[in-house]
Amino acid sequence: MSDAPPDPAPHGEVITRSYQQEMLDASLDENIIIAQDTGSGKTHIAVLRMKIECDREPHKVSWFIAPTVTLCEQQHEVIQKAIGSVGLIHGGLEPKQWIDPNLWREVLGKSRVIVSTPQVLLDALSHGYISLGREIGLLVFDEAHHANDNHPMNCIMRNFYFNLPIRLSTKASNHGPVREERPMILGLTASPMFGGNAAVAFRTLELNLDSVIRRPRQHRDQLETYVYRPEFRHVLYSMPWTYNNCYDSSKNFQALKQVAESMDIQKDPYVLSLRDSLAKMPPGPEKARLDQKLSKTIMKTSSYTHKGIKDLFGAAHDICYDLGPWAADWYIQRVVEFALENASPYSDITTAWRSREKTYLIDHLKRINITPVSYEPQAIENGISDKLRVLLRTLEEEKERAESLNEPYSGIVFVTRRDVVFALTAVLEHHPRTKDRESFRVGCLLGNSESAHRTAFLDITRKILRQPQGETLDEFRAGEKNLIIATAVAEEGLDIQACGNVIRWDIPNNMASWAQSRGRARRKRSTFVLMFERGGIDDARIAQFEQLERDMVAQYNAERKAVKRPPPVLSETDDNFEPCEFKVESTGALLTLQAAVSHLNHFCSVLPNSRHTSHVALYDIDPPDLPEGWHALADGQQDIQPYQGPFGCTLTLPKVLPPELRVYAVERKYPSKRSAYKHVAFKAYLELYKAGLLNDHLLPLTSIVEPQLEEEVKDMLKDIEKRDGTASVTSQLNPWLSLSNQQSWWSTEITVEGLPSLTLLTRIKIPALDLDELPVLYHPRRGRMGVKLGSAQVTYLSQEALTAAQESTRGLFWSLYGSRMEWPRLDFVYLFIINGDPDADTWLPRRSWAMNIDQANSERAHPVNAEEFALQNGYPTDLTWVRDGRSFGKLYRFVGWHYQTLTEEEEAKICARPMYSRFEEVRVTYPLLLVEPLPQRSNFLLPLPVSNATRNPFFLLPKYSYLELLSSTECEYSYIIPSILRRLETAMIVRSLRTTLFPRAPLAKIPSSSLTTAVTAPVAEDLTNYQRLESLGDAVLKFIVAVNLMATYPLWHEGYLTRRKDHAVANSRLAKEAVRRSIFRWIIRTRFSPKRFKPLYLSAPEQPLVTPADPLEETNDEPVVGGGKTRKEVEELSTKMLADVVESLIGAAYLYGGFDLGVSCAQLFGLGLEWHTLPECVEKTLSRVEHTDELSTQLSDVERMLGYTFRRKLLLVESLTHASYQYDDRTVSYERMEFLGDALLDMIVADFLYKYPGKTYPPHDIHIRKSAVVNTHFLAYICLRSSLDVDASMPKADKRGKIEMQSKTNTIRLFQCLHHSSPVILEDQKLTLARYDKVKDEIEAALTTGKLFPWAALTRLQAPKLFSDMIESLIGAVYLDSKGDMDTVKTLLGKLGVLSYLDRIIRDDVDVLHPVSRLSVWASRLQKPINYDYTEEKGLVVCTITVEGREAVSARAQKRGHASQEEARFAAAEKAISMWKVK
Repeated sequence: MSDAPPDPAPHGEVITRSYQQEMLDASLDENIIIAQDTGSGKTHIAVLRMKIECDREPHKVSWFIAPTVTLCEQQHEVIQKAIGSVGLIHGGLEPKQWIDPNLWREVLGKSRVIVSTPQVLLDALSHGYISLGREIGLLVFDEAHHANDNHPMNCIMRNFYFNLPIRLSTKASNHGPVREERPMILGLTASPMFGGNAAVAFRTLELNLDSVIRRPRQHRDQLETYVYRPEFRHVLYSMPWTYNNCYDSSKNFQALKQVAESMDIQKDPYVLSLRDSLAKMPPGPEKARLDQKLSKTIMKTSSYTHKGIKDLFGAAHDICYDLGPWAADWYIQRVVEFALENASPYSDITTAWRSREKTYLIDHLKRINITPVSYEPQAIENGISDKLRVLLRTLEEEKERAESLNEPYSGIVFVTRRDVVFALTAVLEHHPRTKDRESFRVGCLLGNSESAHRTAFLDITRKILRQPQGETLDEFRAGEKNLIIATAVAEEGLDIQACGNVIRWDIPNNMASWAQSRGRARRKRSTFVLMFERGGIDDARIAQFEQLERDMVAQYNAERKAVKRPPPVLSETDDNFEPCEFKVESTGALLTLQAAVSHLNHFCSVLPNSRHTSHVALYDIDPPDLPEGWHALADGQQDIQPYQGPFGCTLTLPKVLPPELRVYAVERKYPSKRSAYKHVAFKAYLELYKAGLLNDHLLPLTSIVEPQLEEEVKDMLKDIEKRDGTASVTSQLNPWLSLSNQQSWWSTEITVEGLPSLTLLTRIKIPALDLDELPVLYHPRRGRMGVKLGSAQVTYLSQEALTAAQESTRGLFWSLYGSRMEWPRLDFVYLFIINGDPDADTWLPRRSWAMNIDQANSERAHPVNAEEFALQNGYPTDLTWVRDGRSFGKLYRFVGWHYQTLTEEEEAKICARPMYSRFEEVRVTYPLLLVEPLPQRSNFLLPLPVSNATRNPFFLLPKYSYLELLSSTECEYSYIIPSILRRLETAMIVRSLRTTLFPRAPLAKIPSSSLTTAVTAPVAEDLTNYQRLESLGDAVLKFIVAVNLMATYPLWHEGYLTRRKDHAVANSRLAKEAVRRSIFRWIIRTRFSPKRFKPLYLSAPEQPLVTPADPLEETNDEPVVGGGKTRKEVEELSTKMLADVVESLIGAAYLYGGFDLGVSCAQLFGLGLEWHTLPECVEKTLSRVEHTDELSTQLSDVERMLGYTFRRKLLLVESLTHASYQYDDRTVSYERMEFLGDALLDMIVADFLYKYPGKTYPPHDIHIRKSAVVNTHFLAYICLRSSLDVDASMPKADKRGKIEMQSKTNTIRLFQCLHHSSPVILEDQKLTLARYDKVKDEIEAALTTGKLFPWAALTRLQAPKLFSDMIESLIGAVYLDSKGDMDTVKTLLGKLGVLSYLDRIIRDDVDVLHPVSRLSVWASRLQKPINYDYTEEKGLVVCTITVEGREAVSARAQKRGHASQEEARFAAAEKAISMWKVK
């Protein structure tokens, strides 16, 4: 519906006309269908009605339904300007996104009005995403005359509306509780007609929409003043030729006819391939199906080539008859030329056609002897029909009439066939009477939907069109085009307000088409012209339309009353004679007979697919359409009477489903084939739901297997979907703080090699640590220093003893860390007392002296002036640290006193040092202090060697220098205590993790060293971190999840399994479980920086607490966290870090206890799975495998290739069965086995790299090496090289006639043992083998002796994925058959060559970095962009790589689709690396 806007008021506000207000008032009282002419403003009434509904029903939306996408977009724009919050949903907006209930809730929450196509709303209601009674208050049907039969508009009403309670009131506002009731209905139409009886059509439409058809009565006269009904005219034309002789003067048609008549369907390559396949096929359903296909192809001559030529022939014949021979010649020439220009086998013009059929078709097109058309004016004029001449005359007359009224001409010519639109546009653009742009500027509009009249050759005219529909319409509205040649696409609803002339090239087929096309003439003084054939029947049809219109007007003007809809009566001839309906109560999703086929088609379309097979539901009608073997009967025997019913049907679903869910049948009792199809589809879809392959919305399971999880994770974590997302969590555990209120102290003796023992006093009990948990220090001068801990004992401290310990601790810390401390604070969480310091008696009086001379400020008494100290104590030599000034000046190590006088020059250099610049008249006095710099190392946990670096001593002036009053022992401890604390802290965090998270065996036995590695983040910059373990744990987790899913969901195909696995191991899921288990408390992520060390205190400084909603802007280097008495600081923690720690913990469990412990650890985190040990899973999976001893010779050969004999032969059969193979119903196709093998291969390779002797690869190096041997190209090579030589010796006569055995050997290749039914696979195998033979030596040499991994050579194989799939599925099968024996699988991988090649890659350090990656890294280093450009020339794909400042590099590959780009890119990258000398 396209309506004129209401009148604008002087100041811009919209004025509602009286007749519009009349209809609006009526719509508030009852459900109505507004029947008004196009251009009368029906949309404005609907907008006003929806605005009122927004106020009346604040908890419900108004839903505006338009029949086409174009209309939806047009009406959405209009409604949004008036209302604002308007949603738009249609199939063109990526409909797959609308399978998430959360999206529907969101759009309902944000929108007051929703605009959609009817199918969108029907699907949403059918799947329970929308509740019609609870969420929609008003339904508006645009172009409401469609609401009949099985149109989605009518299905919405029939399946959902009439099942709801009747609305209590049409006027009362509902601001209270939401009631479930029928929404109100408003229909909009210009022609409420279908069929030939107006009264019946009106009443049917009213019953279907539960409404009354209304037209303004009180203000009818005003309506007439705004509706400009065009002047009706007709023109007559003659047809001097008949349909059978119209082409006599068309040379191109004659040439096409000659080729078409010479074609023999029996010689068509498609028919020949069907016959060949049929002859080789064993008996069974697939053979019967193929027999029917062959017979129907021959009977209907519907092969690819015959249909293409037949379509071209039919379209050209119709054009020749309708437009004349010039148009036919032009059309044939243009289509054939365009097809030959795009004759590449990989062109998207004929993508659905197999190569041999394409070649056959192109050969026939080339045989058409095209005569180029002449564009001479006389040639065109002589070659057009009388009908076309009449159209030209009419156009000229209409243009002259419009200009006489001082109006620009604008017109639309409606044509039924899209091919005629195409050809007619060409004639008008070239005919001398219309080609002048000052006269006519022509454009064309073609519909997108399928039609019985659309028989364009291969739909090629759509490709030839030069301009999109939207641009043509915009140019027409702007006046840049003034004549549109259109199919029915422009009849209904498109907003074309400037049109003053409509011409019907073909008479309308029905009343709706008559009214709709006439309504496009919207301007005042417009005309509606029909073209009649003289002496034809068109005038009678027009009389019928005019009578129907008079009947319509009579129905409008009559007083119409609402009628109650009678209950439906099901007849025996109705397809629904058996009530078939299934409703999921929890969601309201409804499965109906009408929707079953489309639902099943959607289910099949989302099954995991490849280009070698198309997953479709196969319907075998019972009885078959043609007798078996009909194609082989003689011509006289092929005439058969069509069967009239009843019908049954057998439905076969794709082989990726298990046998018990694959085949369904209904008995022969349905009146039509369509009815049988619906019933068997309904039965199958219901069984799929019962088997758990559909969710409660009756849709295939999606990636959101647990819909609630996403909301949970979003509540718990921020930006969970982003890899760099963060989660607000409490900080790292502080193990030094006691959770209890006890005031006792624990005493632990620490012994460090080479030093007196140290007593550590803490409020918590230091646990007895294992040997691998104890600190080991690496001193720059002393070397390795072991540390031992005694047993912790409760001790009593008097206040005096406590104060002494606190002051001792402050003294140890102050010299190095005092700048970050407060002198009065003594409540340290740990206290230190040195036992048996040999120099204690010496330093005690020295410190007492210092306190006495500076009693006013005890803080200043800690370092003392060196000159004063020396004079008081006689220049002692047992000093350790000297500062070059007060206030924490730089520290140096004391070497000795220097008494000898220096030269004046040397003294001058000392005085000129920057440290003395603040003093006046600096003088050198003797003795001088001789000092040297302290060692740079402060982290003594790093295993660095003893430093032998030469330190250059220099002089300091005692008068301006200060001494630290610490003994040498105290200085050593001051240095190393932070490192000891760090190691103890880490050990206690890990102990806490073990006792809290892993309290029971066997997880409790995981070594502390492994757990420490597993929870240490890289940002901590410790000796070890979790990155390597995470790489291993990732592979372990994916593998054990895959095995558990295989056992738990035996009916799931690979697509479901993959989605569920990805969901279980996704960072979002792992992070959620980490938060749930409070893993963040034990992640060691604070960086250990001794130079910035600050001791911890029992209480926090006075400052406001911080809540998660107000995160800290600054945190300490080592935050105070974890204890019951401390505030909980909030950190922004990477969700990836949370997920990585979960994986590294699983990796640590696997390293210690194998897969059983790995499963136990994963089970701790849940991940939404029911966990079982791997042996249990394998046993459960094997319990469903039938035992059979039957094995073909071919499969025995596979066992010999693998070096493994299967106990359960069906596992081998399954691993070699492609989805296209339909002859063995005992197994599914190999996708499930490939799913398992993929995870298993990844696991074994990751484990191999992690544990390889002498190598500790970082994660990146593990990744690139693993990628080298698990990618599809490499595995395809493994498959191609796997073969077996078998004895094929045969008896043969020699030259003397003597019979003897002639020695012969045949090579059987692994890929040849694949079970399939696809000629495409055969062709691909043949071509891939040919490419393999060309590059195998190069690949083998690189893999066995080369220094670079052969990425480009492997890519040149261009092997389809099925080659690598075979290897992975066989790996999975061997694993299951061997009852999960990993050694057996490793032996298999050795036999295949995977592990031996990997071993060589590691042993000889082969460079495996991908060439494209190498170039990217290199360009990134140079900070220059790198560009890859692709062009096509002469059947080749050319990749050109450009980098600023470098000569461009190009490489070519044979065009074979997308894979060719990859091959060209790899080759170009390798060439660029060589030319540009990239390292």
